[in-house]
Amino acid sequence: MTTALLGVGVSGSRPVAIGRAYLFGREPTVVSEEIERDRIDAEVQRLDEALECAQQHLESVRRQIPDSTPVHIAEFIDAHLMMLTDSALVDATKALIRERSINASWALQIQRDTLIEVFDAMGDAYLRTRRDDVDHVVRQIQMFLSGEPSAQSLSVSDLKDRVIVADDLTPADTILLRHRGIGAFVIEHGGPMSHTAILARSLDIPAIMGVHNATHLLRQDELLLVNAESGTVLAGADEGILAHYRQRLVSADQRRHRLRELVQEPSTSRDGVPVVLLANLELPEDVDTVRSSGASGVGLYRTEFLYMNRIGLPDEEEHLATYLEVVRGLDGIPLTIRTLDLGMDKQVDGLTGAAANLTNPALGLRAIRLCLREPALFVPQLRAILRASAHGPVRLMLPMISSIAEVETVLGMIAETRRTLRRQGLPFDPLMPVGAMIEVPAAALCAGGIAKRVDFLSIGTNDLIQYTLAIDRVDDTVNYLYEPLHPAVLRLIRITLMRAAESRTRVSMCGEMAGDPRYTSVLLGLGLREMSMQPTSLLEVKEMVRNCDVGRVSTRMEQLLDRLDDLSPTQILDAVNEVVND
Repeated sequence: MTTALLGVGVSGSRPVAIGRAYLFGREPTVVSEEIERDRIDAEVQRLDEALECAQQHLESVRRQIPDSTPVHIAEFIDAHLMMLTDSALVDATKALIRERSINASWALQIQRDTLIEVFDAMGDAYLRTRRDDVDHVVRQIQMFLSGEPSAQSLSVSDLKDRVIVADDLTPADTILLRHRGIGAFVIEHGGPMSHTAILARSLDIPAIMGVHNATHLLRQDELLLVNAESGTVLAGADEGILAHYRQRLVSADQRRHRLRELVQEPSTSRDGVPVVLLANLELPEDVDTVRSSGASGVGLYRTEFLYMNRIGLPDEEEHLATYLEVVRGLDGIPLTIRTLDLGMDKQVDGLTGAAANLTNPALGLRAIRLCLREPALFVPQLRAILRASAHGPVRLMLPMISSIAEVETVLGMIAETRRTLRRQGLPFDPLMPVGAMIEVPAAALCAGGIAKRVDFLSIGTNDLIQYTLAIDRVDDTVNYLYEPLHPAVLRLIRITLMRAAESRTRVSMCGEMAGDPRYTSVLLGLGLREMSMQPTSLLEVKEMVRNCDVGRVSTRMEQLLDRLDDLSPTQILDAVNEVVND
């Protein structure tokens, strides 16, 4: 009998996996026990030993991460190492052992519940993910208190090609399991933006999140089919279904090989329309990946990593050294540097004043609002970006613009920074392009006025969709409403493109929508001619561009625009693909 479970799929280049289930990491047993007063010191010592074991475990995982792995993966481990010494967790737990005469596991659980309650009460998207860190660290300590096994104790032979079924995974376990050759993850909790999902995507492991009761409904060693494209887990699938998906795996490998042949091919549509395909860049270490993808440049370089997981702020020279490393690595192809976008789901230590509290909701003090509030935070970055422009083609991009007044204020700061650099005799490109991101509906509706004041626009669809539809894309209770083809979203994209065209201002798109080949023809039909995406998505999008007749698709989209309210997303895609496939 076939059992089907549903969740939210997360996939990289491998969307499907077939393997035996390995039920992993059930909650450690927590025994609530009162202890004699003369046992208190021994129990505190037992907690210290568990903390030391957890630290050694995390440091061991940290050492096993290859140098080629993106830095943000290691940062998950660093954050947990810091938490192992946090007084809010460690000292408070020891105080509970002493005050209540209870065992370490119980005291730890009580303090965990207290901290989770505090995080939940704050209601911020970023903090809802940070509560997972508390859970992960507490679980790790309790594992060592109870003597239960962790991923570190499991060998490659135990786990090769297995499908890990768990209520959740710590970042450390996720990384260790990947090194032991696992095939996929099926996780009871979390959504597409949870820590486990982010790591699975980065490590190219197919995963399905939010599969409720998976550890109870699936059995150890039963054969599972994991389809991260559809978010489906099949247990007990018949041989016909398995044969079909095994062939899909073979076909997927062959397709990846064929796509590599497009690297040197032009990104031009079937009817001769050139389309610029750029790559998003997270870290300087990823420059080689961008180059090998065949991207024409970098359309979005995120700079937040410079501020995170550190004490103190980066100075101008650190900014400059980092940007020059990227400029030189790109060897002449353009680099678009987005100024820092902190706040919401990205937090940083070492700030003071208004910048010290960045645990704001998505509508709070973040991105350009924070920069304008804290010039001491912003100006060193502006200076470094301008100075980097003397060494290669650099563009500066401003996030979360919501008004023309903000644009004019920042342009004034940039002009003043240029004057200062000129007086100091420091070189920069006086014609370095400055652009604005369209991520807020208000910015899309004012795109004409913004476009007249900047050199280019970039549509950030992740936030534009979130703000337009009034949903928190991190919250797995409402992320089913996250719909890129919603009529309101398509109209805002269309308005932005039309208003920018009136002043002949270039428009790119750098959100996840740009890297999803399902939407390529729709975006071309709306008038978009420049897209920036994860390097791993670029060749699939290029293939769609080369197969598309932009003239015919544009005509079809014109016909659909007046009827969007009456069409489902599937009907929109079908209508456009009908022209593409004709």
